Amino acid sequence: MKTLNYKILRAKKSKKWIVFLHGAGGSIQTWKYQLSALGDDYNLLAIDLRDHGSSKNIKPAYGSYNFDIITEDVFEVLDKEGIEKAHFVTLSFGSVLIQALYERTPSIVDKMVIIGGIFNANWLIKSFVHLGRFFNLFLPYHTMYRLFSFILMPRERNQLARRVYQMQARKLTQSEFLKWLGLYSEFFTLLRNFSKQKIKQQILILMGSDDYVFLPSAQKFANGRSNTNLMTIPKAGHICNIEEPELVNKEIMEFLDTRKEIVGKSQSKVLFGTN
Repeated sequence: MKTLNYKILRAKKSKKWIVFLHGAGGSIQTWKYQLSALGDDYNLLAIDLRDHGSSKNIKPAYGSYNFDIITEDVFEVLDKEGIEKAHFVTLSFGSVLIQALYERTPSIVDKMVIIGGIFNANWLIKSFVHLGRFFNLFLPYHTMYRLFSFILMPRERNQLARRVYQMQARKLTQSEFLKWLGLYSEFFTLLRNFSKQKIKQQILILMGSDDYVFLPSAQKFANGRSNTNLMTIPKAGHICNIEEPELVNKEIMEFLDTRKEIVGKSQSKVLFGTN
C-alpha cells in the first residue's frame, strides 16, 4: 500500500487541523498562498490526490475509479496522521470530494470552506463532460485541458490562475485523466444527494465574480441555509484563491475563528465592489 503524497505544516501551539483538497488537474501547489498565510494558528495538511502532483503509482491500482476509492485514499492519510476532525478547504472538484467525504463520515468535518464550488450538474457542466469524452478521441489531454481552462477562465485577469493550473495538469497522463473523467457518472448523483441534505456544519463558499459557470448554482445552494455564507470575490474567476489570495485568506481566517459563528439567515455578499 502506497499512500498519497502530502505536505504537513505544524503550528507550535494549535491542535486544530486544516485539510486542503485541490481540484482536478491540480496539486499541493494550488495552495501556495494559503499555506504561507494560515500556518500560525492551525496545523495544515495539503494532499496530492491520486495521479496528481507527486501522488503517482498509488497502490492498489485500479482500471477505473469511483468515489469510494478516492475518499479512501484521503481517509488513509487522515488515519495515518491521527486526524479525527478537521476544517476542510477545497477547490473546484475538491468541493465534490468533500461532499463525498461528508456523506461517508460527517463527523470528520468541522467547518467547510468551498472555493469555486460545484453544487449542481447544470447543462454547462454536462456539456464539458460530454465534450471531454468526444475531444479525447482525437486531442491530447493537455490540449483539451488548456482549452477548457480558457472556457472556464476566459478573461485576461484570469491568466495567472490558468497558467498555474495548466502547469500542474501536465503531470496527469491521458489514461489517468480518463479514469477521473469516469467519476462523473457518479458525480451527478452525489451533487443531488448533497443538496438535499440537512448539513449541520458551517460552510463558507468563496466564488469569483467571473465564475459564470459555477456561481449561479453556488448562489442557489446557499440560499436559505442558515449555516452557509457565500462571498463573491470581485475581479476573480474560478480559482479565486490564486487570483485574490489576500482577500481569500482574510475570509478563511475570519470564518474559522471559533469566536465568530454564523447565525440567522444565510448571507451572500460581494466584497469590495462588483467589477
